[in-house]
Amino acid sequence: MAMTMRRAAALGARHILTASSSRVVPLRHMSADAGSAMEKIRAAGLLRTQGLIAGQWVDAYDGKTIEVQNPATGDVLANVSCMGSRETSDAIASANSTFYSWSKLTANERSKALRKWYDLIIAHKEELALLMTLEQGKPLKEALGEVNYGANFIEYFAEEAKRIYGDIIPPTLSDRRLLVLKQVRMITFTGSTAVGKKLMAGSANTVKKVSLELGGNAPCIVFDDADIDVAVKGSLAAKFRNSGQTCVCANRILVQEGIYEKFASAFIKAVQSLHVGNGLEESTSQGPLINEAAVQKVEKFINDATSKGANIMLGGKRHSLGMSFYEPTVVGNVSNDMLLFREEVFGPVAPLIPFKTEEEAIHLANDTNAGLAAYIFTKSIPRSWCVSESLEYGLVGVNEGIISTEVAPFGGVKQSGLGREGSKYGVDEFLELKYICMGNMS
Repeated sequence: MAMTMRRAAALGARHILTASSSRVVPLRHMSADAGSAMEKIRAAGLLRTQGLIAGQWVDAYDGKTIEVQNPATGDVLANVSCMGSRETSDAIASANSTFYSWSKLTANERSKALRKWYDLIIAHKEELALLMTLEQGKPLKEALGEVNYGANFIEYFAEEAKRIYGDIIPPTLSDRRLLVLKQVRMITFTGSTAVGKKLMAGSANTVKKVSLELGGNAPCIVFDDADIDVAVKGSLAAKFRNSGQTCVCANRILVQEGIYEKFASAFIKAVQSLHVGNGLEESTSQGPLINEAAVQKVEKFINDATSKGANIMLGGKRHSLGMSFYEPTVVGNVSNDMLLFREEVFGPVAPLIPFKTEEEAIHLANDTNAGLAAYIFTKSIPRSWCVSESLEYGLVGVNEGIISTEVAPFGGVKQSGLGREGSKYGVDEFLELKYICMGNMS
């Protein structure tokens, strides 16, 4: 259950806006497209500005709110309740209490509850996608894909809920029977490495089990035997999805010297074809960054790189659309002493880094404290196998830039986190084993 809650949070519903609240901005103050989208969301009953605690929608105890803006236009969508430590403590206490009643349900009952949740998401996927685009800015078709992706995890775990089997162990003594049960408690978090470390440290005092999906610094390695068209298409998808604002986005594109110029030329041409605009517009493939702070971070990384010898091959500045839009950017001559190499830019910036040998590429790729996703492009099966094994990452895409799926384990190594989500391995993360020895059974 916690797994599906975590993945649902990734749908973009960090706060859900409410139609009944007077704090929702009047539609006349929005653009026609945004106003129409808000009306659809409101009509579906999906707008909430309050927090859900113990089954009740409530304001923050001190009345404080957070302004939620559309990053593409600056429109204020709503003011949502700013929940603090007291509200958080009450929510945790309520969840803890509910955990015991939830634990008493049969696997079939839990499965039906999750399936109902999945059905509701799918029934309202268009409205949820609109809400995500308005709040976060991503292209609508991409938002719709993310809703489906998140819902797939819920459907998968609704099915797996009925297949969490225990075990019977052959006993060493004839009058004993040995059983193993599996039981649904842990702390799970998706977010920054800094916050993940704080949660992990706090959990140590009471020795709580944690699963953390944290930041990344994904390398994308293009070898000289790669299919250039495949490599360009895959690198573009891995880098510029959600304008570079995902934890698995390619953060460093390593290109072997023999094809560096050819790849760079083809890649720049592909980047130039990306259409930047409001996510509600059908032609848009790149939306704005989430806020002004995100733009300033990109500018900091660009300034650091150019001051150390990098050159801007494309873009490199704020977009003429204003707000938090930034031009899709390609940077050349990037070296490992630059922020673009060392840290996650979380923006539409693609650093190109030449390398000579396979060994050098592996060294450069692994030269980071992150280890979530990596990508390689090559026609050689032996090379793809060898390099995949050598990369210190939890996920590796070979000749493909979009690799996440609910049926495969998702998670990182090093400071990118602990544990896995998705697949049968993700189920195990949320389970603890209990051994039962039954004596006098003869």
